[in-house]
Formats: sequence, structure tokens, C-alpha cells
Amino acid sequence: MALNIQTLKTRSLTAVIFVAAMLVGLLWNFWSFVALFTIIHFGCWYEFLRLIERIHAIKFSSFIKWGYPICGFIFMIFFGIQDLKYNFWLVKLGIEISFKYWIWVFLFLGLIIISLQNKTISRRALYLTLFGFIYISVCFALVLNMYSMFEIRINHAHFFLDGGLLPIFIIFSIWVNDTMAYLVGSFIGKTSLSKISPKKTWEGTIGGALLCIVVMILLGQLWHQHISILFVSIIATLCAIFGTLGDLFESKLKRMANVKDSGSFMPGHGGFLDRFDSLLFAVPAVWVYVKLFL
Repeated sequence: MALNIQTLKTRSLTAVIFVAAMLVGLLWNFWSFVALFTIIHFGCWYEFLRLIERIHAIKFSSFIKWGYPICGFIFMIFFGIQDLKYNFWLVKLGIEISFKYWIWVFLFLGLIIISLQNKTISRRALYLTLFGFIYISVCFALVLNMYSMFEIRINHAHFFLDGGLLPIFIIFSIWVNDTMAYLVGSFIGKTSLSKISPKKTWEGTIGGALLCIVVMILLGQLWHQHISILFVSIIATLCAIFGTLGDLFESKLKRMANVKDSGSFMPGHGGFLDRFDSLLFAVPAVWVYVKLFL
């Protein structure tokens, strides 16, 4: 894959603007963090539903186009924001229902929407649409959930990843992996990784993952010199592997829909799904690792 200088310039310029906007949302405060991922959540849903329409040659009603994302947003908020200091407004209203009840409410609302769907739409299209809850809303619920403090025992010491540090670490890992994979693949990439995405190469994928691990280890040491290199390496590796899988999955959806990009909000980068496809797979993997193994 030859390096296209003009494409690189366009991608670099829009990436700078994109990164600046992301950093404001990620670092300003908790509510800017929520606002940022609320926008991303609805943007991803909008493009996901458009892809399904193209794949199955159907037209969703406005009720469906708004119903699914709103139900997903409700799920995202009530599962993602579990810390009482951010949920004080719910406590004031006397809403103290545990998550197991909210998941049933979430599923019930989803079933109502499906039952009101146009009967001419195939079950396959409905199942794919319902999958959007897992693909999009669950991911961003986990992002918000990871904003809460994680206590991690590493090398017989306790570390606290709070204030969005873990989500930020994931996002940076994905950015580094994507950038390095693009550069390595552009210069030495020869072996195609998958028919789904012909421009991706094994050389770029492996090189990007290795460089991602190295860069994130260096950044981790700058943040805290005693933090475990193994911990950082595992997080970076998970982001590289599952981020690539997320990219391939979204490429498959675009191929099925016969489109180049999921959207056009970022010149040179495509739409919301194009920009956050890796995050949608990497976040659940990291969340499971942190919750179950640390």
C-alpha cells in the first residue's frame, strides 16, 4: 500500500481538530465526558441504522430511528453512571432500582419498538438492529462506568485510575495503534490481512500492535514510574487486537451496505463509526479484564 501524501495531510489536519475536541470532552470534567460520549453514541446509532437500511433495502420510520438510540441512551446512563456522587439527582427522585431491574426495562422498551416495526421488514434486519444495543450502547455504558474509580493492585501496591484515566488510556492506545499500523503498512505492508479490508496488511497490523505496546509502556512510566509494565502491555495488546477486530467488523458492514464510509463528518476519516469502530470492540475487552482479573 503506497503512502498517499495528500491523504496523509488531510487525515492529519482533521485528526488534529478531532483530537483537540476529544481532549476537551475527556479532560474538562465529568459532565463534558458524558456530553462527549452522548454525541458519539447518537452519531454511531444514526450511521448504524443507515447502514442497515442500505444492507436490507428498507426504510426505518422516524419512531425507530429515534426509539432505538434513546433506549440505548437510557441504558447507557443508568448503567454507566453508578457512582452516587454523579447520580444524586436520581437519589433525590427516589429512584434507587438496582441494575437487574433496569436491564429488564431496557429490554422491554426494545421489544416494544421491535413489535411496532413495519411487518415488511425482515427478522434478520430486526436482529441486526437489536444488536446495535450491544454493539453501541453497551460499549458507551462501559466507557462511562470506567470513569468511576478503579482500584488496581499491581506489584503489591494500590493504584487508582479515576477521572477517566482508563478510558483515556484505551483511546490513546487505539490512536497509537491505528497511526502506527497505517504508517508501517504504508511503507512495508505487502500481505493483505483480510478480504474484508484489502488495504490492511499483516505487516501493518503486527507492527502497529508492537509499537502501540512500546509507546503506551513509555507513557505509562511517565504517568507513574512504579506502574506494572505487564498491566500496561495487556491493556495496549487488548486495544490493538480488539480494536483491529472492531475495524474489520465495521468494514464488513460497509461492504454489505456497499459504501466506502459510514458517514462524512470528518474529511479523510469518514463518519462516527469509522472513527470509533475500534473503540466499540476494545472497551468491552478491557472492562472485562479490569473487572474480573484485577
